[in-house]
Amino acid sequence: MRGLPIFAAALLAAACGKPPVEEKKAVEAAKPVEYFHVDAATAGTVAGVIAFRGAKPARQAISMEADEGCQKAQAGKPVYDDAVLTGKNGGLANAFVYIQTGLEGKKFEPNTEAVILDQHGCMFVPRIIGMRAGQTLDLKNGDAVAHNVHPMPVNNREWNQEQAPQALTLEHRFARPEIMIPVKCNIHAWMHSYIGVVDHPYFAVTGADGAFQWNDVPPGDYTVAVWHEKLGKLEQQVHVAAAGSVAVNFTYR
Repeated sequence: MRGLPIFAAALLAAACGKPPVEEKKAVEAAKPVEYFHVDAATAGTVAGVIAFRGAKPARQAISMEADEGCQKAQAGKPVYDDAVLTGKNGGLANAFVYIQTGLEGKKFEPNTEAVILDQHGCMFVPRIIGMRAGQTLDLKNGDAVAHNVHPMPVNNREWNQEQAPQALTLEHRFARPEIMIPVKCNIHAWMHSYIGVVDHPYFAVTGADGAFQWNDVPPGDYTVAVWHEKLGKLEQQVHVAAAGSVAVNFTYR
């Protein structure tokens, strides 16, 4: 008879099922993800140019004397750290421009296409990368020398990955948005890259013309921001009307 209370308690626990918190989590996990879909009839366009005016900083020469393999990869040509790179009409390259605020509460379908970060000529290529949270980052080493990829995030997991010469591609992901994640090579101190991670599709890395354009932007009020590794960050407030087109230009001086 003394075992009856224990048996009764077991029956009671079985009848009650999972604790409320666990049951709620299980129900939420079972729900399909509801993605936000832009209405093509009301979607707008945001376009602009990032420019630099004034005297550019002096070019910084890179010495690769410490690694004969890197010197061979560059065929003996001089190498410069062109952080401030401009094109025709002062267009600024390697600027990361993105919608900073205004998309809260909207969950967009993930991008399943991989983004590539290569190591070529003992330099990271490209220098600036934009990608989505959860998107695959393919790490490649096209050089005949060993490299090391070491991102240093604040809002994501840090990792440090060595790659043998011309090694197989490695995959990594960043779970959360972060602007910007610096990347270095622990073997070659001159190698630098930066990764901008966002949770929506409205971002771009500028080319030599400094131009960017986003289509299918839902109507609303936004903060558009641009980041540059040497020139800092600029912001603008933007209103996108239904089926409207907005010009957003930034000038660094």
